[in-house]
Amino acid sequence: MAASEPVNSTDIDDLDALLAQVRLGVGSMDVSDAVAASTLTALEHWLTDRTFRSYSPQIRALIEHRRWAVLVDSFYRVLPFGTGGRRGRVGVGPNRFNPYTLGASVQGHATFLRRRLGEGAFRVVVACDVRCFHNLRGELVPDVMNPVLGLSSRDFAHIAAEVYTAAGFTVVLPPDGEVLSTPELSFAIRALDAVGGLQVSASHNHPDDNGGKIYTATGGQEVPPRDQEVADEVARVSYIDRMSLDRARSAGLVETLSDDVVDAYQRAVLASGYDPDARAGRIVFSALHGTARRTVFEVLRRAGFDVVLEPTQAEPDGRFPAVPFLAPNPEVPESMSAAVAHADKLGADIVMACDPDADRIGMMVRERAAGPGATDPVRWRFITGNEIAALVVHQVLRNRTLDGPAPVVIQTQVTSGLVRRVAEMHGARVVDDLLVGFKYIGEAMDQMADIGSIRDFNEAPLTAFAAGVEESHGVLVTPELRDKDAAGGALLLAELAAYELRRGRTLVDTLDDLQRKTGGVSNLLVSAVLQGARGRQVIERILASLRAHPPTKIGAYAVMGFVDRRRPEGPLGPIRSQTDGASRNVLVFELAEHARVVLRPSGTEPKLKVYVQVAGRVTSPRPAFELDKAVRRLADDFMMFALGRGGLEMPRWALRIHDLVGTDDKIWFARTLLTGLRERIAQGEPPVTRTRWLDSQLARFGEDARSLFWPGVNAWARAAVVPDASAVLEHFRP
Repeated sequence: MAASEPVNSTDIDDLDALLAQVRLGVGSMDVSDAVAASTLTALEHWLTDRTFRSYSPQIRALIEHRRWAVLVDSFYRVLPFGTGGRRGRVGVGPNRFNPYTLGASVQGHATFLRRRLGEGAFRVVVACDVRCFHNLRGELVPDVMNPVLGLSSRDFAHIAAEVYTAAGFTVVLPPDGEVLSTPELSFAIRALDAVGGLQVSASHNHPDDNGGKIYTATGGQEVPPRDQEVADEVARVSYIDRMSLDRARSAGLVETLSDDVVDAYQRAVLASGYDPDARAGRIVFSALHGTARRTVFEVLRRAGFDVVLEPTQAEPDGRFPAVPFLAPNPEVPESMSAAVAHADKLGADIVMACDPDADRIGMMVRERAAGPGATDPVRWRFITGNEIAALVVHQVLRNRTLDGPAPVVIQTQVTSGLVRRVAEMHGARVVDDLLVGFKYIGEAMDQMADIGSIRDFNEAPLTAFAAGVEESHGVLVTPELRDKDAAGGALLLAELAAYELRRGRTLVDTLDDLQRKTGGVSNLLVSAVLQGARGRQVIERILASLRAHPPTKIGAYAVMGFVDRRRPEGPLGPIRSQTDGASRNVLVFELAEHARVVLRPSGTEPKLKVYVQVAGRVTSPRPAFELDKAVRRLADDFMMFALGRGGLEMPRWALRIHDLVGTDDKIWFARTLLTGLRERIAQGEPPVTRTRWLDSQLARFGEDARSLFWPGVNAWARAAVVPDASAVLEHFRP
């Protein structure tokens, strides 16, 4: 957000005048009275409490520069403690990730552990990724004291260590200058017999975000209702006790993670492979500037694969400078564009990439165009998270012996039905009703380990565990962990690709076979990003409306069943805690013709996520292109319907704008920017002048802004059929 001309600071020197200025500014915004009141209360607290005195200059600067939207979103609530911890934008205020909100989380966790364990010597493992806050979004005022500017994940990890050691825990940290991925953390907790852990990371989020995920002694994350106990302790924190690291080291309360633990993790992952002879083909791997260089890359290298690092994204860098859209997310195909280009130079067969904490795996596969008229002999196919899940399950089960109890595959409810069909094709049992979040897969594994059964499967010891998968590119094939692990998934995918390569085939051929044998399943995830306090109100409005008045038809599909997973009479029973209620904020629409729509708000980002599925029957498979068209049409129909329930209107073509762009910005683009550009074209303004104007309008979206909007503009041009369409397209064409 660009800064306006500052108000003369002499006019707002005293606190009453300052708050009066805020009251007027917030009153001009479209937020509820409750949001406005909570913003003012929190602002006054942060401006008067000595705990926050280092934040005061930046808060005053935000007020002077009239950054009302930033102030409201930073102060209207406390950053929620959900999905095992806190994650959000780094900044000032209770709804931002900063030393105070992290410290309160850790203090609450330490108190929780002491209450459960009592006094004694216990270990906690603290990990961190590569992030460092540089205010790339420009939310905070430059050249004013800013206590969060330049804070890295390592800095936050040290803050956490100071809190844990003050509570008497021994903290295990990565060696100086090194990072530790999420799967390594999960393994280390178990290997070191620690009582818990913390990962400082915001996974695949924007570089200006960070977070702290809390882990249990099993290497997973707390699930309801136990996570509510942690959240309650965090909410009760009124004082954060810290011991300096120097003092903690002198007291013997800080240990350095041994290389032996990292090596043991890699060996455990290597042991999950099935085909040591399948090592053909060349792989280009990108760490996307994150931690996966020594997890996925090292595992593939030690396994004997010809794996090459993509050079521009190989070095750890929390700004993610060489990643398109600043989105280090393997769910975004563009994140692998540099790796694909490098693979073309080397003639590689596969591209793989990971998010910064190395728990999600992404993949592109070289696909050979067939047919005598093919002009492009090679092209690259993005493999979705659901397809990765199906391929991994297929690879595990096709190599698994059938001795002992039948294998068990565990997946979340929003993961593709293709996984169940593939698993059952191989004779496996499937648990597929879990809520979103890998912590529920970890909990199911703990249940198998503890009591040897799960759901209706009485003989289900942990040795029967085959794989845990979720649609968001999360895979686990190693029972020594309790969180998703990109390295294990990468190893099995590489083995399967090598097996197919020896047969003159690719993983695309494997997928085609699986789809034909199972009748065909097409899935699509679409999101509506709704930022800030107003966005949260829109999300709540949509969910409340759909609960009160669920549709009887979505697009061309009749609604055959509606499930609100919060309802106490459902299979999950009464809600056990606030955290349980948040996790169960899921609506499921079962549709005719084997179609399904699932809606839920993200637990870590300001967005509504819609999971859409259309499937054929095993007895009458549907062609992939037909299913893909049907699932896209259904997704668009539902998204337009849901946004309408929230009071938002935008043209259907604007749905094609990249989901990294917020819904309000999509509406702004359709109503304002596109109209303004067309007016300039009609007035005969020179193209170079139009380009400068357009660049200024899109500057806040980063260097790749035009690529974000291109699919939407292209869809508009096809639908509008207007004379100036070609001139508009030229400003956005890749």
